[in-house]
Amino acid sequence: MLNYQYKDSIDSFLKRNTEEIIGSLTLTNQFDLNQLQSKSWEEQIYCLKSSLLGYNGTIFFEFSIPRMGKRVDVIVIIKDVVFVIEFKVGESKFLSHQIEQVWDYALDLKNFHKPSHKALLVPVLVATEAKKCLIDIYSTSHNDNLLCPIKTNVDELSNVFRNVLAFFGEQIDVNQDEFAIGTY
Repeated sequence: MLNYQYKDSIDSFLKRNTEEIIGSLTLTNQFDLNQLQSKSWEEQIYCLKSSLLGYNGTIFFEFSIPRMGKRVDVIVIIKDVVFVIEFKVGESKFLSHQIEQVWDYALDLKNFHKPSHKALLVPVLVATEAKKCLIDIYSTSHNDNLLCPIKTNVDELSNVFRNVLAFFGEQIDVNQDEFAIGTY
């Protein structure tokens, strides 16, 4: 069983049309699919296509966190930095339980997903309707390659990628194929 519903290189993802990507997600979806989910994927794809221009790496949609019985909306790996992204489509505020949700995903990956043990993990909460806010980038006090959750909106997601990559540069090598099939 795959750990994700959709995986692609960023370059290939940018070239595919939205309907093709949603079709792939729909075919691999094992859960109830409704119009709201399809609309959410559509908005996530639109946001990511504009935010990932010029980057190389890998993108995963609906990455499974088996210990929690949950799925991360999107994981993006660029230059060996793992961005754990949770979208809240239509949301204008960053609610504490949403911040905890993306934080829990990153913590679970860090502690239980073998390929994530040494990787730099960056939890990102995207409230699509939120106003522009300051992008705070800071790590935990444990020096464990885990950043505290970053809050952003659709328009600023590209700045999150750029700022984190500029600040941290090259990290421990993350084998992107191994990440996809990594064990817990």
